[in-house]
Amino acid sequence: MKNVKLNNGVEMPILGFGVYQIPDYDECKRAILDALETGYRLIDTASAYFNEKAVGDAIKESGINRKELFITTKLWISDAGYEKAKKGFETSMEKLQLDYLDLYLIHQPFGDYYGSWRAME
Repeated sequence: MKNVKLNNGVEMPILGFGVYQIPDYDECKRAILDALETGYRLIDTASAYFNEKAVGDAIKESGINRKELFITTKLWISDAGYEKAKKGFETSMEKLQLDYLDLYLIHQPFGDYYGSWRAME
């Protein structure tokens, strides 16, 4: 899989696998495992997709070294604002069972997105 180098020097795979509209735990977990087996290394999820737990379990079960993966999730609008964003991030990290994220996005920049950004920094 080819990568692109971002402005901050981080390398990101140019092709990823997203799990939007796969809220079923077993279906999502199987899809992630299949995607990883096929060679995908960028996985995109979001708290609003209600499948971060399945993604985290699939990553863990895959046995692939975390350093080989690029994981993205997103802060949902109901978690906008400084304190809520910090809590939303922690909730996502717990569900994903990860020590770090490669990319964390504001899913929809409404509400107190300035507060969200400050918390994300």
